[in-house]
Amino acid sequence: MGHTTLDKIKALQKNPANIRNLCILAHVDHGKTTLADCLVASNGIISSRLAGKLRYLDSREDEQIRGITMKSSAISLHYASGKTDYLINLIDSPGHVDFSSEVSTAVRLCDGAIIMVDAVEGVCPQTQAVLRQAWLENIRPVLVINKMDRLIMELKFTSQEAYTHLQKILEQVNAVTGSLFTSKVLEERADKEKEKDKEKEKEKEDIDPMGCSGSEQVYDWSAGLEDSDDSQLYFSPDQGNVVFASATDGWGFSIQQFANIYSQKMGIRGEVLRKTLWGDFYLHAKAKKIMKGTKGKKPLFVQLVLDNIWSLYDAVVTRRDQDKVEKMMLSLGVKVMARDSRHSDPKVLLSAICGQWLPVSQAVLSMVCEKLPSPLDMTSERIEKLMSVGARRFDSLPTQTQELKTAFMQCSCEDTAPVIVFVSKMITVDAKSLPQNKQRPLTQEEITQRRELARQRHAERQLPLPPSTTVCRHN
Repeated sequence: MGHTTLDKIKALQKNPANIRNLCILAHVDHGKTTLADCLVASNGIISSRLAGKLRYLDSREDEQIRGITMKSSAISLHYASGKTDYLINLIDSPGHVDFSSEVSTAVRLCDGAIIMVDAVEGVCPQTQAVLRQAWLENIRPVLVINKMDRLIMELKFTSQEAYTHLQKILEQVNAVTGSLFTSKVLEERADKEKEKDKEKEKEKEDIDPMGCSGSEQVYDWSAGLEDSDDSQLYFSPDQGNVVFASATDGWGFSIQQFANIYSQKMGIRGEVLRKTLWGDFYLHAKAKKIMKGTKGKKPLFVQLVLDNIWSLYDAVVTRRDQDKVEKMMLSLGVKVMARDSRHSDPKVLLSAICGQWLPVSQAVLSMVCEKLPSPLDMTSERIEKLMSVGARRFDSLPTQTQELKTAFMQCSCEDTAPVIVFVSKMITVDAKSLPQNKQRPLTQEEITQRRELARQRHAERQLPLPPSTTVCRHN
């Protein structure tokens, strides 16, 4: 997708249903800024060759020097899916624990989040922290498992070993999400039981003088978990909320993409492939059917997805087999420039091929537009929480302020709609740093006056001192 004009961005802002406000959250050095570069490059703002090297959203000099994000940066991007245009308001946040306040600010401003996890390191302490922050702010997350290339080039995993490793990472992420869900359900259950106890105490008449009831009641605190719906809570590739990517090499994919590719080649319905490409399913070659169970069989995800990527890395980077590379490019329908194919660094050719075959921006932005909510989907509870400061309740606010809740939910861009400004973070600044208190440059006249004044003071110091007067005192 080419460069987007400012007029196009302004027009997209008037359609809240197609706006996605999201932030990228992850542990330090899991590839947030590299992914942001790939997304920015999809709009033609920077070259795709510089994605991951330029660190476009690290605008501060100290961020470029240290190579880490220290302040949150925002940018608006345009994404077209078929005939529908979307406006993506993206915030790149820091991953270092020292800048966690920047993460809290970013999460509060967004409706959704991209959680990134390193395919080698897995879930780290800050990954758990950002998942908790997203949960507490009631924003919907999607998952990107990044740095898949490290499984091939560094750990030397086979495609089967990589599949097993990816399953463990998903289990780790879902375990954190599950613990957050469980704690919430149990807290709600405890609150309900306390309310019931208070009502029973008021109604009960025969209470002993010590204030204790005659019998003890035992509560099953896990009862609320069975009734709660957690079907859409967890990350699973078949639900379309997981993308596997290598942002540094410029490729990424979801299950849906490969389901669309193989549904045409194999004659199997795309919906069936989407549900079976991840999990214990294998392809029965003779019967030409997808069967359940993979004991002694290669899983469908390994056979149809990972094997192709592993073969591409083997041909381009490891063996540098030019004949095999040309055959693979022909089968994929990919054409690269001559300078890329002759480049001394094989990663340049690899990025050129993957950028056309499985562009990471396409996979991530399509997932974002499909799975993350628009501003119109914001819940009333979250709006009340944003409008209430500290421990102050929403119903204690002035009537005029409470009426803004309706305008908040409508996200109207009409001229008659009220303008609402939300201050997400306040920063203390020294009074000397304010523009009106900054030292302005002196004019030539002021410089001349000060020079003359300094000369006069210097001349006065050079004058001889007057004779001292002696005073005699007689007793």
